[in-house]
Formats: sequence, C-alpha cells, structure tokens
Amino acid sequence: MPDDETQTQTLNRGGAARTPAGSPPPQLSGAAETPAPWLLRLIAVGLVLAALNLRPAITSLGALLEEVREGLHMSGSVAGVLTSVPPLCFAVFGVMAPRLARRFGAGAVVCAGMAAIAAGLLIRPYIGSTAGFLAASALALMGIAVSNILMPVIVKRWFPDRVGTMTGLYSMALALGTALAAAVTVPLTGAMGGNWQSGLAVWAGLAALAVLPWIVLVRDRTPAPGQAAPARSAAASGPSASVSGRAAGASGQAAASGPAEAPALRITRSRTAWGLACFFGLQATAAYITMGWMPQIFRDAGVSAGTAGVLLAVTMAMGVPLAFVIPRVAARLRQQGPIVVVLGMCGLIGYGGLYLAPAAGAWAWALLLGVANCAFPLALTMIGMRTRTGAGVVRLSAFAQSTGYLLSIPGPLLVGVLYQHSGGWGLPIALMAGLMIPQMVAGVLAGRDRTIEDEC
Repeated sequence: MPDDETQTQTLNRGGAARTPAGSPPPQLSGAAETPAPWLLRLIAVGLVLAALNLRPAITSLGALLEEVREGLHMSGSVAGVLTSVPPLCFAVFGVMAPRLARRFGAGAVVCAGMAAIAAGLLIRPYIGSTAGFLAASALALMGIAVSNILMPVIVKRWFPDRVGTMTGLYSMALALGTALAAAVTVPLTGAMGGNWQSGLAVWAGLAALAVLPWIVLVRDRTPAPGQAAPARSAAASGPSASVSGRAAGASGQAAASGPAEAPALRITRSRTAWGLACFFGLQATAAYITMGWMPQIFRDAGVSAGTAGVLLAVTMAMGVPLAFVIPRVAARLRQQGPIVVVLGMCGLIGYGGLYLAPAAGAWAWALLLGVANCAFPLALTMIGMRTRTGAGVVRLSAFAQSTGYLLSIPGPLLVGVLYQHSGGWGLPIALMAGLMIPQMVAGVLAGRDRTIEDEC
C-alpha cells in the first residue's frame, strides 16, 4: 500500500485541474507555476538548520548550570527562574508569530529569529550579571519562540503533500541539536580552557549558519496556507485519507480562495484545542525540567559532569529516530491516545528509577525519559491532524504552543524551589512523575479523531 502522504492531490487555481500525487506543491499566492526543485531543497535545508538551533540555548546551559550558578552567584531559586525563562518566552513571543508572519512573511520571521538566537547566545555569557544573562537569554529564546510556531506553517505552506515526512525531518533535527549541545558542551568547554563563557558562546556560530538559507525567503509575502475550510471528500475514509485530504484541501483552498473568505475560528470554544494546549504544556514542563535539571540530578548522585551531560544527550537523542517514526505512525491512526499512554508510562518508570537508583540505573532512566520526551513531535503532528485548513493550522499552532508554554512556566521554577528548600531531589522527582498523569489524560483528549473547525 503506498504511503498515505503520497496519495495527496493538490488543486490548481480555481480548483479545476489536479496534479498527480507527489508532485511539487503549487505556489500558494495563487500563481499557477510550481516552486523550483532547488527552492524546495533549500527550504528543506533551512528547516533542518533552524530545527538544530531550537534547543542548544537550553541544553548547553543545563550541562553547565552549576558553573553558571557559581560564576553569577545564583541561588537554587534563581536558577529555577532561569530554567523557567524558555517557556515564558515561548508563551509571550510565540503568540506574536502569526501576526508577524502575516505582515512580513513566515520566511522573513524565521530568518530574523535565527539572527536573534545567534546574537543572544553570543552576548549572554559575557554580560557579567544575572539580569543581563536573563535578558540575553530572552533575546535568543524570542527567536526560538517565533520559529517554533512557524515550523508547522512553513511545512504546510511548501510541503502540503509531505506534512508527516517533513514534520518528522525537522523534529529529528531538533532532537539532534538538543542532544548534540548536551553531549559536547562540557568537552568543548574543557578544550577551551574550562571557560564556561566560551562553552556557551560557541553555539552562536550554528545559529549564524542557519540564517543563510532563509535569506532567500525574506521577500516572500505569501499568506499562510489555506484560508477557508473545504468540504470533506465523501470518498475520504480512514485516517490516511483524512490526513492527506486535509493537506490537499488546505493547499487547494489557498489557491482558490482569498483571505477575505476565511472563517473566524473561535478556537477557545474547541475542547480539542484546549486538550492539545494542556498536553503540549505538560510535555513542555517535563522537557524543560529535564533539560534544565537532569544533569544536576545525576551530578548530585555522584555522576561526573561530563557523564551527566552525555546522559542528557542520550535522553535527547532518543528523539532523533523516534521523532521521525512517531509522526508517521500517528498519521495512520484515527486516535493517538495509545501512543500518548505508552510515552507516559515510559516517563513514570523513568522517574521512579531516578528516585530509587539515580546513579545505578542512570542509562536506563535516561533512555526511558528520552522516549517520554517524544511527546513533543507527537503534539506537533496532532496540530496538523486536528485541523482541515492551513488557516486552522496557524491558529491551532499558535494557540496550543503559546498556551501550552504559558502553562509550563511554573514547573521548572517549582523544581528549583523544592530542590533548594527540601535539600534533595525526592519532592522534585515526585512532582515530575505526578504531572505525567494529567499529561496522559490531556493527550488522550487531544488525540480523538476530530477537527477544531468542526468544534468551532
């Protein structure tokens, strides 16, 4: 049976002619010509490079958190604030992404985002104060936030017939960048004389490289894909037809309709949107606690700094293969609840082991928590599956991610406070494990076979 994404058909302007499955998508500005193959390849490279830069600002800091705390004289509570900055910035700045994309174009916004990441990562280690470090981190995280939101939009815009494949590709690159920063930051710091400032600043170079492919799209003002909801095809049946039909409908409707025909989606009326936002927020809470605090948990258990960084890298590296597999498996299921439960159970077992034997079973717990962290690519996939139009993707991506990150802010901060005032990791780990239960409940709710357009 052919892959469900290759079954997608796209509509030309006016909806009259159809192109064969697997052909390049039409220009969504309404032009009849298709994008040049070299442009699609360049955008794919840009997606990979951008995704590689969406987490090193966080995991490189987690690997050197103890050195940064000592260098800037931070308490545990202040360090908790520092680990809460990423979701705060994602919530505040992520909500601006759709408006910025409408005004300047999604490519231009991602290009500016990569430049902001490079500048923030270069400045923050040398600024010399906690407040300055937080401000420079916020600059980098602002770039990450808007790029986070626009990745699904870019995929839907340029690859409407390969949504699952491209989502898996950039999710895999995101996991690779996350793991790479966790694994090599400590060795790089040692190679540069043990200077933690240099160990953090080196990641600005990768962000600067990611700016280059997006320069080509700076002048692209094509609106976000799909403005009106097309009717479901009566012939479409099963999850494969549903996913590919939504992608085809979004691209075709974008060519056939103008922005004036877009329905006003009142997304806050959708239970699925709220379920997905809660699921996204709880998985983000787990991810940022892991990235910010897991190396310190292992170091306090007697594991060396270098090994603790590698353990975090193992956790993050699990997302490299799974981020490619999970979206494709999810796209073939009517409901994604079973995947949510499996990931949640891996998290519960991992946290239990981290509580009972953090050093003795460190590698096993790192692997299990890595599987649990793959709730992120699953959430991104469900954003595309719970909508029927490109406009719905934009709204749902912004709502789920911004609301979700807002919900995730207290988690890393609370872990820092509990760690400082309890004198150990028992209560923080119990909190992490406890949050897995509502995450599974919200994920099952978000994974039901329905769309926000129907609910709104």
